[in-house]
Formats: sequence, C-alpha cells, structure tokens
Amino acid sequence: MKDHRIERKKEDLLTDIIVITMSAVICGAENWNQIEMFGKSKHDWFKTFLELPNGIPSHDTFNRFFAALDPDKFENIFWEWVKSISKKITNEVISIDGKTIRGAKEHGNTSAIHMVSAWANSNNLVLGQLKVKKKSNEITAIPELLDAIFIKDCIITIDAMGCQIAIAKKVIKKGGNYILAVKGNQKTLQQNIEDSFRFLKPDDVSESLDAEHGRVEERTCSVIKNLEYIENSKDWKDIKTIIKIDSSRYFKSTKKQENSTRIYISSLDVSAENFQEYIRSHWGIENKLHWCLDVGFREDASRKRTGDRAQNFSAINKIVLTMLKKDNLKASIMTKRLNAGWNEAYLKKILEF
Repeated sequence: MKDHRIERKKEDLLTDIIVITMSAVICGAENWNQIEMFGKSKHDWFKTFLELPNGIPSHDTFNRFFAALDPDKFENIFWEWVKSISKKITNEVISIDGKTIRGAKEHGNTSAIHMVSAWANSNNLVLGQLKVKKKSNEITAIPELLDAIFIKDCIITIDAMGCQIAIAKKVIKKGGNYILAVKGNQKTLQQNIEDSFRFLKPDDVSESLDAEHGRVEERTCSVIKNLEYIENSKDWKDIKTIIKIDSSRYFKSTKKQENSTRIYISSLDVSAENFQEYIRSHWGIENKLHWCLDVGFREDASRKRTGDRAQNFSAINKIVLTMLKKDNLKASIMTKRLNAGWNEAYLKKILEF
C-alpha cells in the first residue's frame, strides 16, 4: 500500500497502523477506541517487530487514516492478496450476494451502506467486495464486481436481483457459467418456466434428505432442457437448462412444516444431482460470510458513518475473517478470536509473521 497521508502529518507509520488494526480486529475489537486500547495493552509485544516511533497511535489517528483511505485502492489490494492465497480456482462455485450495514447511516440519510460480495465456496474465502453506489442497486454493482474477479471455468450463482440478461452475458463473456434464481422481477420468464414444468416431463430428477439442526428437509431437483416454452430464450446468453427445486421442511420442535418452490435458469447442462449441490453451495455466502460478519463481528451494528470508514472497515473484517478461516485450528471463529487475544504466539501465526 502507498501511504495516502500528507508527508508532514505522518507521525505514525502506515505499517504500524495496519498491523495494529488487523491484530486488534482479529482479537475482537470493533471500533477505533478498542483498537487503541488493544494496541496499548500489547505495546511491549508490538515493539518487538514494529517501529512505533511515537508509541501506539491514538483512536483519532486510526479514525482519520481509514476515513481518508481510498476504498477502491484498498479493495484492489485486498483482491490481489486473495489471489495470492487462494488455491487454483477452477470449477469453483462463486456466490454473489449483497449485504446492508444497517448501522452505517449518515445523519439524516435513510440509506444504509450496501455491499456486494463474491464468495468462493471451496476456497472458503471472499474474492472481492464492491459498495453499491447511492441511487443505484445491485444490478449495476454486480457487473463491476464480475469485471474485478477471476471467474473463468467457474459457476456463478446469484439470487433473483441478478437475474438480468446483461449479467448473464457478462458471465459468459468472462468464461464462466451461471445459475440465476428467477422471481417476480422477471415475470414473463417466471411464467414460462412454470408452464414448462406444468407441460413437459423433466429430463432428470434428484432427491435428497437432510435431518440435521432439529429439522428434516426433503428436496427434489428437476431439470428440463427443452426450452420451447421460454420466450426470447436467445436473449439469455447460452441458456441450456431450467431448474426447479421443491423443498419441504419439518421442524421437530414446533411440529410445523414449510413448503417452498424455487426456480432457476442456467448455462450449464449437468445432472439434477449436480444442480442440487451447486444451488445449495450458494447459501455458503449467507452462512459462512454474512452470518459470521453479523454475529461474530457485529458488522450490522457498526456506527462508522462519515468518509469511507464503513466500507474500509468492512474490507478489514473480510480480510480478518479470511485469515481466521484459513487457519487449521478446529474451532469456531469466535473461539479463534478469543485464542488470538489470549495467546500472542497464535495471533502471530494468524498474521503469518
């Protein structure tokens, strides 16, 4: 990283600020005051490998530094770092989804910050993130994110917001394949798919049963390759299949049952069993990323508002989450963070120093 600060105001070194911030967040810090407090409590330890010419920076210094840091440049560095630590990405399921940081609102502004992220399921890491611009939405942010990450020979899964002709074209142009959820925002396509499953026999069907976490879930995946009922199918670049998943959940504690049907379009021509696996993988971005950020990092409660603090701190959280998931200790993210706070040798291992 290049230092973005004015030369005469550099009382603390960039490396010191970054390392102390990452270390503090790994150990559970959620704001600038806690980062300063953590730094001071570990001053002697940090002094063994950092310069600290003026001691531990103040919370105001951390605040100003990340408020002025260009989030686009920071995220580009983040993406390059991810590429350097990830395994070869091929036939990877990459899930793209958005998340709102609800606490990060400007005073008097009803719009919270919304981030779109790309999650690599097998690598178990974030490939990149992009802030949705004001007066815009995920439809415009997703193509930009796709341009920024490597998706050749990968399978891109996106919820109904991303079911757009332009996004399908973008995925194919970059050498990937898509599985796009279809809902009411594409009413004609939705009706066409429902008609197809009403009048045509599926080419392949796969059934699965899960009995975990206090519930029993049955899922039936049906695949049709015949696209005769799909109007303007040529507009959807390389579309080959339509998919329907019927699921039934029975909750043991409440004795209640929930039924749902979800439909998709895809450029893939694979078995129903494969589609079951790929579509289930999409929820990894909710369970392994968004849930961890909200529960483990309390990101949804973040009150960082002005400047680019919220966006930059979101990137820091994702970097830290990736570092913790990369470590092979068999423990939850919360336990790893506690262990790092108690054990300086383990914290150094997470930092890879």
